[in-house]
Amino acid sequence: MEMDAYTVQVVASMEEWASRINRKAETLYLGGGTPSLVGGDNIARVVRKAKEFFGVYGEITVECNPSATEKGFFEAVAEAGVNRISLGMQSAVTAERQKLGRSADRERISECIREARKSGINNITLDVMLGVPLQTQESLRETVDFCLETGAPHISAYMLKLEEGTYYYNNAEKLSLPDEDATADMYLFLSEELEKNGFCHYEISNFAKEGYEGKHNLKYWNAEEYLGIGPSAHSFLDGKRFYYPRDIEYFSAGNPPIADGIGGDEDEYVMLRLRLKEGLKFSDYSNRYNKAISKKTVEKAEFFEKQGLMKVTDKSISLTREGFLLSNTIISELI
Repeated sequence: MEMDAYTVQVVASMEEWASRINRKAETLYLGGGTPSLVGGDNIARVVRKAKEFFGVYGEITVECNPSATEKGFFEAVAEAGVNRISLGMQSAVTAERQKLGRSADRERISECIREARKSGINNITLDVMLGVPLQTQESLRETVDFCLETGAPHISAYMLKLEEGTYYYNNAEKLSLPDEDATADMYLFLSEELEKNGFCHYEISNFAKEGYEGKHNLKYWNAEEYLGIGPSAHSFLDGKRFYYPRDIEYFSAGNPPIADGIGGDEDEYVMLRLRLKEGLKFSDYSNRYNKAISKKTVEKAEFFEKQGLMKVTDKSISLTREGFLLSNTIISELI
């Protein structure tokens, strides 16, 4: 019942926003946390209402935890229009999954993929974590091999980040975590293996077969507008950023989002575009801001090119695979 009530509030919020901004949307992404917990019928209702209110006509993605998808879930969401699934696999190695608190085993992951495909959803992305407890390059190979065996056309890979105050942060020394160098090597290994098998490393954390790049997330990296609804959801509309607090009661009470300043300036655009393999195109920058990229920025990029961390041409600057590992530092220097 609680999930039903939350769904009602999400739909009500969508309807209110639709009347306020009167815009169409190409993509829809239900993610953050574990949206599959609200159930297939509730997800289907949200999707149908999003299509009604915003005319969503393109990619529609739902994040799923393999252990939190009930029987008939994929059929219900597919019938409503979901055409992409992001499956929170994290690892194909049982011991690693258990350390991460994941109860579903490899067979359940495979079963979810089969169920999704049977329902007509073939655009499937698998999430992989790097630097998790007990992980080695050898165990990562097992996960990579499993991903390839499933035939999933998209893989997302994220490095475990220890947030202060969390269990992992407070118990790091007891958890058999690989060190930073080992995790970096795993990242490079994963990238190389996936590219050998037809994947393009098109964004720092994302790999896709041709035509399967995440269209919704590309909007973020291209600094395009988006609307987020629900606790912790962020938005960027009309040059302004705003967000809902991470508080279900606040959102369910119908409270407004909180202003978060101006967005979309030159530095932000450079930062977002450099997350992509194709990097920052000078023509796109000049068309957007009516001025050329600064000579100083290009000179700094040329310095990093000598270190093997960037590529500089007369049309663009971009990070190399090794540069992706140091992206925060490099981008900070550039902007």
